[in-house]
Amino acid sequence: MMALRDLFPRGMRRRWWLFRPIDAVVALWPAPRRRHGVLVVRMDGIGDMVMFRRALGHYPQVLGVEAGEITVLGCHSWKGLVDPVFAGLRVVTIDEHAFEKKWLYRLRIALWVRRQGFRMALCDMFMRKTMTADTLVWHSRAPERIVCQPFVTARTQAEYAWYLARATRVIDTGPYPTHEGLRHFTFLSALAGRDIPAEVPAIPWRDQPPPLPAGGPYVVMNFGSNEPGRRWPFEHFLAVARRCLEAGLRVVFVGAAQEAFAKPAIAALDHSGAIDTIGTLKLAQLLDVLKHAACVVSNDTGPGHLALGMGTPTVLLAGGGHFGSFVPYPESIRPPGSTFLFIPMDCYHCLWVCPKRTSRTQSFPCVAAIKPEQVWEAVADISQGRIA
Repeated sequence: MMALRDLFPRGMRRRWWLFRPIDAVVALWPAPRRRHGVLVVRMDGIGDMVMFRRALGHYPQVLGVEAGEITVLGCHSWKGLVDPVFAGLRVVTIDEHAFEKKWLYRLRIALWVRRQGFRMALCDMFMRKTMTADTLVWHSRAPERIVCQPFVTARTQAEYAWYLARATRVIDTGPYPTHEGLRHFTFLSALAGRDIPAEVPAIPWRDQPPPLPAGGPYVVMNFGSNEPGRRWPFEHFLAVARRCLEAGLRVVFVGAAQEAFAKPAIAALDHSGAIDTIGTLKLAQLLDVLKHAACVVSNDTGPGHLALGMGTPTVLLAGGGHFGSFVPYPESIRPPGSTFLFIPMDCYHCLWVCPKRTSRTQSFPCVAAIKPEQVWEAVADISQGRIA
């Protein structure tokens, strides 16, 4: 018999209670009697997907299933990369933000997961949201529900305790701050019952000419980020761009519509080698541009990790919010030709709750402290192999 504390657990947020009726509907909804297939929950961003892809390649052999029997449940943010990055696997993407907030959308996705009749559900995300990843694993009602021990705070302790108690197995992938690229293989090794060494993150991608004017080698400037604090000041990017142009390199500025503020400054460079693609590239085209670059200079954001995953020489600018968890990559799995620049500070590991900013739009001090000359020297050093 279910205890009263299971029905009315303490410490849950209001949204958890608002979505409880969905849990009841899912629990009562009939599912196929024959359980089959594996659900892999990946409610995270593009960069996380890049770091996970190599480990996912081992899942069919480790789990004893065909690749087509594995369903990767991911986010719309990387929907455009399903082919060829996930060739052979079944991939379904959802709007994770709508799933977190919209009652009817959440119900529809939850029932879809339930009706699939998965025999196993997996989630090895260390930094995840209980209201998305853990809920999806629970809604599968798979006989085997295996997750990793997550990063728990006082605010999330009650919710994690509730969901972890309903997993059939919880795997400890290491303390904070262990790099995600290593965690994925720790989880995989636990599933396999043997050690599987971590591999350098890599994704397969087509070899197609980028949608750019013909010309010489180019450096990509990826100056955007969903988190304003992780943006290296744009004037620093411009300073490096000028050095590249002086050295005879073209410079390609990439970004979405929210980076349109930079267009006047790019035009003011008044140089035929300065190419503005902001707001014009689809995700697949962006990868074509990144793949063929002599070098990519990037904030700690999705395109930077995509460049690393394709083996493009990359200078990635790192802050200290959760230093070591995602960047820099440990030496054992660092992609060749990659450089991670950062300025150590005593306040590292603030989890991006920075008391040193005067506004939320300001760069984190640990990011802004990186000097343009450091970046230019790194670009000149690692891009030599691609400069004709």
